[in-house]
Amino acid sequence: MCGGADGHAAPSPTPQPGGTAGQWQLSWSDEFDGPDGSRPDPSRWVLELGGGGWGNKELQTYTDRPANSRIEGGALVITARAEKFTGRDGIARDYTSARLKTLGRFSQAYGRFEARIKIPRGQGIWPAFWMMGVNIDSRGWPDDGELDVMENIGREPSTVHGTLHGPGYSGADGPSTPFQNPNGRPFADDYHLYGVDWEPSQIRWYVDGTNFKTVKPSDLPAGARWVFDHEMFMLLNVAVGGNWPGNPDQTSIFPQQMLVDYVRVYRR
Repeated sequence: MCGGADGHAAPSPTPQPGGTAGQWQLSWSDEFDGPDGSRPDPSRWVLELGGGGWGNKELQTYTDRPANSRIEGGALVITARAEKFTGRDGIARDYTSARLKTLGRFSQAYGRFEARIKIPRGQGIWPAFWMMGVNIDSRGWPDDGELDVMENIGREPSTVHGTLHGPGYSGADGPSTPFQNPNGRPFADDYHLYGVDWEPSQIRWYVDGTNFKTVKPSDLPAGARWVFDHEMFMLLNVAVGGNWPGNPDQTSIFPQQMLVDYVRVYRR
């Protein structure tokens, strides 16, 4: 499926080091230009549901309610809320949010994956734009690979992270690099462009066109297997609490929103 084939002119690739614009062709996009209050396009996104920590001791329940994910002003709005909510598992939790994925709708091996995002802020808030292998259900994590294009934890307002997870290099052992906002301002103050150029021999991370991280198979721990050689799908979410960011505290303010102007994918 090609998200650019719905009557919109195909966007031009964002110029970045590692390839000229003429080398790229749009293969999928969502410009989030539906009516205000509408739900994310179900032909492009699947809304994941549930709670239970998601392997990270997170506190939220993900829902498919417009209160947690909707289109507004030409952007996808993912809203994390402090509210008592009982999910499908019958367990009441204190926070809600949304997690969207393209599994079963779109996946691709190699190319440029980018999203223009204004992240939320605050202790215990954990927004992310990331990718996982399409065989995650059969191969399991981390054997099918995870590529984190952008993660932020609220206690680091001026820092985002790019990380790889695979067999023998996952969790805290995954190759990870922080990127500091050059002007020192919180990333939540403005929209920024987060992306990766993924090739068979390397993956390059970018923020606003600046290449801040490159990982090659030779950079992995000795004997570790490079698993970034098959199709992956994309995810967008805002988690609350968890092992890495820690939980919200008295300084945390809710609701918090992540705004996504667009997501675009190109291939050579």
